[in-house]
Amino acid sequence: MTSDAPLSDDPRGGKHAAATRKSSRGWRAVREFVLVILIALGLSAVVRAFVVQAFYVPSASMEQTLLVNDRIIASRVTTEFSGVARGEIVVFKDPAVWLPEPPPPAGGPLGWVQQALTFVGVLPSDSGKDLVKRVIGIGGDRVACCDSQGRIVVNGVPLDEQYVVGPTDQVLFDVDVPEDSVFVMGDNRGDSRDSRFHLDENNGSVPVDNVVGRVVVVMWPFDRLGIERIPEIFGNPALDMR
Repeated sequence: MTSDAPLSDDPRGGKHAAATRKSSRGWRAVREFVLVILIALGLSAVVRAFVVQAFYVPSASMEQTLLVNDRIIASRVTTEFSGVARGEIVVFKDPAVWLPEPPPPAGGPLGWVQQALTFVGVLPSDSGKDLVKRVIGIGGDRVACCDSQGRIVVNGVPLDEQYVVGPTDQVLFDVDVPEDSVFVMGDNRGDSRDSRFHLDENNGSVPVDNVVGRVVVVMWPFDRLGIERIPEIFGNPALDMR
């Protein structure tokens, strides 16, 4: 004997099925959201490793061009494909013992989160081993301090550095920049422990391999937002007459 009655006429069955479908859609949405976040973080880490990276300005050595705690963007691509040029502001790894040993990173969950966000590029790098200076000479250049007006001389050409704060002649020198190296100085010459103070190591020069990238943008604070261009004095063709 057959029956035409429905398998169940309990209204709670329909409600239960609807709730199950709704719960399934909710978990699917959560999984998709997590996947999107993971992909975004992964892409951010790739960009940080190969394209651009954010940094804090750690000291007053580049004032007034860059101020302490400015957030800057360094272009890795520019350095990778075009090399390093005179007049660029660059971020580089401590080549020897220019900096004191940084304190150990913060521990605990908060410290791990901070390190993870820095790794993927969400937070600017603050490793304590990065420096930012201006490139004055490149491999093969002769750099000297100073002429009768207190100016740096590169390949016989005095530089009229309008951006410089303070005197430059704290250390007198006349050196050749080794190949694949750069001679760097801070714009705030009275408060910059730069190549002048490390002449006993590689003539004070930094290996190009230590250069992370060229500073292209100040991104924070917003009232200082702007592009960092190479000063016109470094476009003088006489600088290449070695």
